[in-house]
Amino acid sequence: MKTRRGELYRIPSQGRVAGVCAGIADYFGWETWLVRILVVSGVLLGMGWFVVIYVAGWFILDKKPGTAEAKGRKQKRHVPPTKEEIEEDVATESIKVKARIWQAGEPPKQAFHDIRRKYNGLEQQLRHMERYVTSPEFTVSREINKL
Repeated sequence: MKTRRGELYRIPSQGRVAGVCAGIADYFGWETWLVRILVVSGVLLGMGWFVVIYVAGWFILDKKPGTAEAKGRKQKRHVPPTKEEIEEDVATESIKVKARIWQAGEPPKQAFHDIRRKYNGLEQQLRHMERYVTSPEFTVSREINKL
């Protein structure tokens, strides 16, 4: 399992209490529910130091940059994204497929549907460009630019 180990942050937008479990899951490349189950199991089995570590993580860890809370500090009001911004996000997002149940990512079937959606969007853009390049409008525009 190849993980990308960067800095450890908490992610309140994905968390239930403070986002500490979500941050740990993101750091190790695991599913968030697995980390939550481990923490709750530890607390229920009488390991009180799990609570101390969680509270310490809540106060020590910074919020992950680029999350909704971090953006909310910079932006006072929410502006819905434009169609171009949504298309750019779809084109640039990476699809992570999980090989094992505890790893973060999408099940293979869902990843296939996401890849198909991306491919269909790109194919529509290509068709639009081909239609324009082969149109008389493009030829006339090109001849005018040559003058």
